[in-house]
Amino acid sequence: PSGQVGLFPEQAEVRAWIRRLATRLGAAGPDAPPAAVLNLFGYTGAATLSAAQPGVAVTHVDGSRPAVAWARRNAELNGLSGAPIRWISDDAAAFAERELRRGRRYAGIVLDPPSYGHGSSGKPWRLANDLPALLAACTSLLADGPAFIALTAHTPGFGPDRLGELLL
Repeated sequence: PSGQVGLFPEQAEVRAWIRRLATRLGAAGPDAPPAAVLNLFGYTGAATLSAAQPGVAVTHVDGSRPAVAWARRNAELNGLSGAPIRWISDDAAAFAERELRRGRRYAGIVLDPPSYGHGSSGKPWRLANDLPALLAACTSLLADGPAFIALTAHTPGFGPDRLGELLL
């Protein structure tokens, strides 16, 4: 109904970058702890599948149950139904805060937040207001050693320079 097809061709380069990094993380060696990637605002799962293809464990979070179901179906269609993916329908910021309290750490975090929306609990999300606190939580969720954050947005006024400044 919204006109979305669930795939964003302009993200192809980002997905390839995520796959390359996940491949390196997965090849860290037998003594290294298993690498994990967190995909917040995971939508239909393209970035999740990019990280999962090399065998990295992924936690896929989206506030929309139908989007999570769509992502799971995409995993099945891509031969990844048995991949180590946790499928979670939850508010991205609330989930990140709980993961901090649990002491979880991730070698990679992927975020493609919307301009505005509502989490699974109905809590409103506004990129301009809520992104800085979420990024602070995400940087605290990064594991020691090799790690990455992939941050993209489709909000006017939030181009690469502004997003990069928020990560500093």
